[in-house]
Amino acid sequence: MTDSTPAPLDQVADARRHEMATEHLLFGTIRFLAQRHPELLDELDRSLDHLWDRAEGAERDDEAVRKIAGRIIKSLRAES
Repeated sequence: MTDSTPAPLDQVADARRHEMATEHLLFGTIRFLAQRHPELLDELDRSLDHLWDRAEGAERDDEAVRKIAGRIIKSLRAES
């Protein structure tokens, strides 16, 4: 019997592809909604204080996660 577990590099590549696809779909959805409801971006901006990094220990960096989300919101505002 052969092992059907994907190699670690395949798992990393699959995770990256999944993240890229999800980001694209979410970004497009938020853009669509924000064009019709500009207050959505203000609400998302106010929610950043509640955003946190799921990592534990020294790798956890809540502020870095908030900064990324803030840049996404800024980008969406620029498109409005």
